[in-house]
Amino acid sequence: MTDLLAGVAAGAVVAAAVAALLVARLRARHADEVAALRAEADQHRSAEQRLARGLDAIPQGVAIADGSGQIVFHNVTGLTYSSARHGDALVEAAIDDLLGRAATGEPCVETVELFGPPKRTLVITALPLDPVTVGPGAVAVIDDVTERRRLEAVRRDFVANISHELKTPVGALALLAETIMDEDDHEVTRHLAGRMLTEAHRVGRTIQDLLELSSIEVEEDKVREPVPVRQVLAGAVGRIRPAADQRRIRIDLTEPADELTVVGDRRQLVSAVFNLLENAVKYSEDGSSIATWASSDGEHVELAVADHGIGIPTRDLERVFERFYRVDQARSRDTGGTGLGLAIVRHVANNHAGEVLVTSREGEGSTFTLRLTVGPDAATHLVTATATDTVDDPAGEPADSAATHDATIERTT
Repeated sequence: MTDLLAGVAAGAVVAAAVAALLVARLRARHADEVAALRAEADQHRSAEQRLARGLDAIPQGVAIADGSGQIVFHNVTGLTYSSARHGDALVEAAIDDLLGRAATGEPCVETVELFGPPKRTLVITALPLDPVTVGPGAVAVIDDVTERRRLEAVRRDFVANISHELKTPVGALALLAETIMDEDDHEVTRHLAGRMLTEAHRVGRTIQDLLELSSIEVEEDKVREPVPVRQVLAGAVGRIRPAADQRRIRIDLTEPADELTVVGDRRQLVSAVFNLLENAVKYSEDGSSIATWASSDGEHVELAVADHGIGIPTRDLERVFERFYRVDQARSRDTGGTGLGLAIVRHVANNHAGEVLVTSREGEGSTFTLRLTVGPDAATHLVTATATDTVDDPAGEPADSAATHDATIERTT
């Protein structure tokens, strides 16, 4: 009996040892499985974080919804349309609607126009997710296409405008040539030939301005060196003087100090000031005067051109720097302008990290100001020049807030 009990006890001990061994093995296996699951979860979490950071880096807004259409994720841009106010609330409502439809398996696209200000155009695209690989749900991409649409409109307008600008003088040349072919009177032929020469020059000026504008836009030969402002003003005034003298328009130049400089391309800067002066001459009355001067506050240099011409209506202030845009179409035909001069000025300002400003009172005149960063050595020689000796500076007169308007045209840094 004793032996039997001893055998049973020994068997129990062995069974307990085997059971303990099995439990230990199960625990080890469970620990390995738990560690593997935790590692897999960490990998998924890391991948999710990388994906979120990647989605935050793209400019489009992204919103992801579950199978019921409820949004479960926004990237940084998409978050701006969550709990939004004013115009963006319309975008939020459109996103919710499209995600709900896409979650049922219906891809959809909608364009939302916000009239601002500022005016914006957004395209929202919602697509269903693959229920097998990622589960039921939908993703929406919000793309702000405002600038793209604006550039498309500018491109269309440019093609239409350049076609018109070239078609008019070319058509006139053809008509004049046909008339000359059938004309026997020497004086009439001479007159028509003069008209042909005028139209040919008009085409040539348009093409030359287009080439100059293209060169300034791409900056093929980028030059950056200290340029004395005195030389820029003197060069521009020298170029415009013959056209001004022809109409008995006086150019009053107040020369800045020799130390005043800007860093940039001298040719482009002279071209910009020349185009401001040419614009002033075209829209001034015969026998009037134009003032040009430069001033500095030690940090910036302002090159200004002021006229006493027809002025610019408020509705046109934001558009005068567009290619081929003219405030007075009839007067432009008489003056033979190409409509590209102020566009050239704007691009020169952009190329030099500056800005061009315009202050105008309709019927009294305009002041255009090219504002640039001061060059080396000039900051220690604070120079302020005004044109008070011969012409009152319109920019310095007290202005009626209802009649004076300022427009800042693009500053690129």
